[in-house]
Amino acid sequence: MKQVSDKLFIAPQLTAGDIRAAKAAGFAAIVNNRPDGEEAGQPTASENRRIAQTAGLDYKHIPVAPGQITRGQVADFHAALNDAEGPVLAHCKTGTRSATLYAIGEVLDSRMAKDDVMPLGQRLGVDLSGAVKWLDANGR
Repeated sequence: MKQVSDKLFIAPQLTAGDIRAAKAAGFAAIVNNRPDGEEAGQPTASENRRIAQTAGLDYKHIPVAPGQITRGQVADFHAALNDAEGPVLAHCKTGTRSATLYAIGEVLDSRMAKDDVMPLGQRLGVDLSGAVKWLDANGR
């Protein structure tokens, strides 16, 4: 798990135990950015939603296929962050898609400069070049 901001942490695929540990660690919500069926053995969003809700966590599923991010997904991701009443743990296969959604939204909302995206990725140990490419292709 890596801390992106005061409110956002990213992680690779969560297990049931990870979700319960997130609740114990004080997280308020889980955001799943991974489409169901991306790889064999991956828990489904409905399975993890049930575990999260049983643990008392909000749960949002905003599936993003690699390299196919939409403005709507960025807006939904940031709405989930804003709506959460505490820290949010966002995940996908590696955490990169979650960090990418965050970075794009921060730049679109003028809370971050595009030039700060790659240094954020370096700090987190994730490749945010896709966020920069998305921003270049979408006029930012």
